Amino acid sequence: MKYGFIIDNRKCIGCHACTTACKSEHQVAVGVNRTWVKQVEKGVFPNTRRVFSVLRCNHCTNAPCVEICPVEALFIRDDGIVDFDKDRCIGCKSCMQACPYDALYIDPENHTAAKCNYCAHRIDIGLEPACVNVCPEHAIISGDMDNPDSEISQLLGREEVTVRKAEKGTVPNLFYIDGDQASLVPSATEKSSQYFWSAQERGVGHYAKEAEKMAFSNPDVMETLAQSNGTHGAAKSVEVLMGKPHRVYDAPDKGILWGWEVSAYLVTKAIAAGVILVGLIGWFASGMPIDESISWSHLITSFVFLIATGVLLVMDLDRPDRFLNVLFRPQSKSWLVKGGYAITLFGLGLTITAVAKWFGWTLVFQSAAMATGVVGLIVAIYTAYLFAQAKGRDFWQSPMLPVHMLTHSILAGAAFLALLNLSILGQAALWPVLRWTLIVALIISAAVLIFELTIDHPTDDARRTAESIVYGNYRNRFWVAVVAIGIILPVFILILSSTPMMIVAASIMCLIGIIYSEHIWVEAPQKISLS
Repeated sequence: MKYGFIIDNRKCIGCHACTTACKSEHQVAVGVNRTWVKQVEKGVFPNTRRVFSVLRCNHCTNAPCVEICPVEALFIRDDGIVDFDKDRCIGCKSCMQACPYDALYIDPENHTAAKCNYCAHRIDIGLEPACVNVCPEHAIISGDMDNPDSEISQLLGREEVTVRKAEKGTVPNLFYIDGDQASLVPSATEKSSQYFWSAQERGVGHYAKEAEKMAFSNPDVMETLAQSNGTHGAAKSVEVLMGKPHRVYDAPDKGILWGWEVSAYLVTKAIAAGVILVGLIGWFASGMPIDESISWSHLITSFVFLIATGVLLVMDLDRPDRFLNVLFRPQSKSWLVKGGYAITLFGLGLTITAVAKWFGWTLVFQSAAMATGVVGLIVAIYTAYLFAQAKGRDFWQSPMLPVHMLTHSILAGAAFLALLNLSILGQAALWPVLRWTLIVALIISAAVLIFELTIDHPTDDARRTAESIVYGNYRNRFWVAVVAIGIILPVFILILSSTPMMIVAASIMCLIGIIYSEHIWVEAPQKISLS
């Protein structure tokens, strides 16, 4: 048994009955949708047409939202329906990043993820989903695709159907008859915060109130709302119809899902792991005793930034009261879980190392320091694999992202140790190690940037993200803060001078570059529309 949907676009009249029936059946709040009707106008005036596409969860066979969910709040039933348990959800929004179809949202009432669940409670008692019952044109067909006698199975065998984003490998079970690419492909039209018949603007989770304030305090938004029913708005609509397909109605944009907490946590995590990794590099490279290479300053710094990392992770959750579910009710395939355990083990390793140092247990200290370094390596790079599980964001699928994360961790660790060595440590033997570690890490970081931004990106979304970084909204921050201040100037300073003050100056520039780089790498891919 395997349930699926067919949307017959030959019949859909764009009445939104499916949307309202879904909202009524599940008490879906205003501003979010489990199912919605996207409307696109195409053609050249006066020969134009409006295309309707019903969008919702695709109930994928290989559902990326299920794989990334750290607490099994999302799961695939035996009948193929992708369902969710709001009582387990921690509001991490990972599923929203993983879904290529923009099907999930954060419920503004209980701050947990939600989506179309095929009206599983109705299926269990022999009824069809509410949207299917209410559609006046029978444009939505549901049923068991494995049953050759079902209507959906016969339609799939008889009609030519399309799916959204087949290249993602999710094997979606939502099919379209007469599906129009101008409507089904997000990049074919530009997404807006305001649409025909739409004046809703709601952010996600704890960003909701901020997004609402920003939308309705923005003069441009208010002018758009005022003109939407006027002659100027109509003239503008006709002007658009003379060009490429135009999106006239869609669900409100969800905005940035992972905000400053995530980019800040990447920086704090990089420093926490980096100071230990660079300390071990110093031990191997300079021949210093290991108890000097991993000093109290190293351990305390790593502890402080590890705690800051944990605090930022919890802050980003929309249900922070459930954050322990990651450790005690885990879903082992999620890299959020693996990262949580890695951070916990790293903290345990730091504790054992500190205790051994306090009591002078040299052999235990050496072993614990080495083991903590290995775990620190995992802590430094695991986020790259978490981002790779976020299959909705193509730019994060870069094979160089683990190198990006590791390089930034070593760079951040060396830079912060330079500040400590000037003020607290005072180890003369450490300066050459820090200088060359920074130079090598900066060169590798530059090479990674060139690779990530100039390769032939496999998808349009990844290419558009790279263009927005290099040429678009992020260009000033990228070229000034990341490239000039974060890489070029420090390299020149470190090559031309080996004095402690110049190394510290270069280190401060490196930290500035890392902060801006992580912010851009987290935010820019989220600006690309998924629906």
